[in-house]
Amino acid sequence: MIDHERDLASLSEATERLLTEAASWDNASVAEPSRLPGWTRGHVLAHLARNADALVNVIEGRPMYASAETREADIERDAPRPLDAQLADLRETAERFRAAAAAVPDWSRTVELRNGVTDSASRIPFRRWVEVALHHVDLDRGYELEDLPEEFVQREIDFLAERFAGHPSVPSTGIRADDGRTWTTGGGAGGASVGVSGPAPELLGWLAGRRDGSALKTEGGPLPQLPPL
Repeated sequence: MIDHERDLASLSEATERLLTEAASWDNASVAEPSRLPGWTRGHVLAHLARNADALVNVIEGRPMYASAETREADIERDAPRPLDAQLADLRETAERFRAAAAAVPDWSRTVELRNGVTDSASRIPFRRWVEVALHHVDLDRGYELEDLPEEFVQREIDFLAERFAGHPSVPSTGIRADDGRTWTTGGGAGGASVGVSGPAPELLGWLAGRRDGSALKTEGGPLPQLPPL
């Protein structure tokens, strides 16, 4: 069962962790490349701020973004800002998200995200936690997938395995973490089933497009190529 209050607390901790790390940088660090192709760290920080505002829109019943073009333009506009402006924006948008979440009258209602995707309002805090946690790793400043909370890793693997279930380009795939946890995904591409195993952070990295899967073991076929998120 989703516990939005617990997820909001975990999100607050993750946000503070990222802000504390970023506060030690200088302006040159913001302009350096992140791990996301074509994005600087400034792009990542700008995206996180604008995503918080977008999820406030969702909570309050407005479209998440005015358009895909507007979303991209806003990130490009905000990416070159100096560190102090980036940090102030992140803090302010985190507070706006917190205030909007505190005013939610019904967490069980269905909300609309990007591209017509719908979900329970109760999942929004976790979705925001995912944005903050994975993009903290993308900043490439020493925070790695192995540093993520175990609960977070398992839940995001749960989500991604479900997301790729039945996908027409992904074969039936059994996933096994070294600690014994298992998942299944794919199944839409036909052919023989494939087994993929390894440490949970490596599995998450592969599913989330953050690692190439070379540290994973496969059985029954090559490592499936996953579609972009």
